[in-house]
Amino acid sequence: MPAFSLEPEQTAWCAELRTLAAERLRPLAEKGEPGRVNRPLVAELGRLGLLARLFTSGALDLCLMRESLAQVCTDAETALALQGLGAHPVHAHGTPAQREHWLPRVADGGAVAAFALSEPGAGSDAAALSLTARPDGPGRWRLTGEKCWISNAPEADLYTVFARTTPEAGARGVTAFLVPADRPGLTGAALEMLSPHPIGSLDFDAVPVTADDVLGEPDRGFRVAMGTLNLFRPSVGAFAVGMAQAALDATLAHTARREAFGGRLSDLQAVAHRVAEMALRTDAARLMVYAAATAYDAGAPDVPKRSAMAKLLATETAQYVVDAAVQLHGARALRRGHLLEHLYREVRAPRVYEGASEVQRGIIAKELYAHLEAR
Repeated sequence: MPAFSLEPEQTAWCAELRTLAAERLRPLAEKGEPGRVNRPLVAELGRLGLLARLFTSGALDLCLMRESLAQVCTDAETALALQGLGAHPVHAHGTPAQREHWLPRVADGGAVAAFALSEPGAGSDAAALSLTARPDGPGRWRLTGEKCWISNAPEADLYTVFARTTPEAGARGVTAFLVPADRPGLTGAALEMLSPHPIGSLDFDAVPVTADDVLGEPDRGFRVAMGTLNLFRPSVGAFAVGMAQAALDATLAHTARREAFGGRLSDLQAVAHRVAEMALRTDAARLMVYAAATAYDAGAPDVPKRSAMAKLLATETAQYVVDAAVQLHGARALRRGHLLEHLYREVRAPRVYEGASEVQRGIIAKELYAHLEAR
């Protein structure tokens, strides 16, 4: 891969996104109800053209959007990302009719999308999912089972749902379905989480689906899921980098002005070295995220490994940086409403969702040994 750096136009666009987030998105985010889909915020993302850009941009643009928004408004970043995650399978694998009906509505913020893969017994082991698609005549199935920890559930308008169509076939027996929220037999409930995002469980009681609802091909849905995750994993890293940068910026400002022990905190070598380490790790993670996204856009053969590395390094880095920022701010950072109190709750989940850190290490090792055998 060639050496990587942002073009001036890209840098300017990121600055513009941060301004939009501060002026138009954050006020809407602050009015939202915790744990519920903020539809005015989603609609504003649509009016700004950011949701439509999810379907016309590459992985690097997606990373730049998520990092820039995360620095200023994590709620806006998450709303944007969930629209992309839920609807990307429709964009990449949907029929012309599916795409024509749903993508314009997702792009303008009128329809909320969700990606329904995880289950109570199949979180990290996604291939072990047990939501069953039982045959119900030619080209027809009934979905029975449960999904859990689904972002935007149970309030989404459409779900990309992964179900088992061939028993005991592992990853090769999974089919992706586009399931509108108004299908009979589909119900759900909200879950209360550490960070109050819209997330819930879904219950499928013989929900009817047909061949017209299939995304891609029957029994090939696991490829739909993994292809989506390979695209979005680097951008989860970008989200983490954005949070790390926000924590670093706050720490620089605080330590430069805070008086303690006869001088500024920044005059203390222990503090200065800690801040330097925070900056070092944040920049290293950013570069790995950009490199993984560039590899995806270039069609490189090692995208799964690069995507896993980017997500792993960036999310672990963000956890370190935010924790260090809290430590250097002291008790004030633990007060409800403080930026770092917010980031401290936000930063934990990305190390779990879309493949926990341990899963990413497994992917990396698998790809390394596969490359060794191929040589």
